[in-house]
Amino acid sequence: MLDQKKGQISPGLVTGIIFGIATLVIGIIIAFTITSTLSGADLLTSTRSSVAVANETNAFVNSTTYTLDGVSDNPNYVPGSFAISLIENATNGAVLTAANYTVSDDGVVENASVTEWINVSIVYGYTVKSSEELTSTGLTTNFTEGVNNVSSKIPTVLLIAAIVLIIGVLGILVAVWQRMKFGGSTL
Repeated sequence: MLDQKKGQISPGLVTGIIFGIATLVIGIIIAFTITSTLSGADLLTSTRSSVAVANETNAFVNSTTYTLDGVSDNPNYVPGSFAISLIENATNGAVLTAANYTVSDDGVVENASVTEWINVSIVYGYTVKSSEELTSTGLTTNFTEGVNNVSSKIPTVLLIAAIVLIIGVLGILVAVWQRMKFGGSTL
């Protein structure tokens, strides 16, 4: 057993604070590794499903753009998965060829020609993210926000620990001063 000299404090509080912070940092690194592995795995995309829209009516294709209903109907669409197979004029049945329009990654259709198509029917399909993919994305997002919340509290925790440490040292100094005041000269 080690002998402790009188007047020396045990480094338990300082060691505890350092060990706690180190454990928190190591835990966060491990959790980030797990979530990045999950979100980076191609296994999550294998269970995606396809949605086919047979006839979206009251649409238009002109230079001011038109956003497909699939964007608002299903916000979990995979960007870049929109594929239009037919745009047909609902009034006269004329078909707008693919060279005359573009569709963006987010399902926005724009007319590339001068002709404006006001009342059209659009047939298209798109892919929806799997539930596993949505869970992984949500986990990563929430975890990042949680780490940000915790890391913003670390200065406060360190300040409280420093105050407790200072109060402890002051208590020991007062105790030593009291001993010296009453004639106890040994530590």
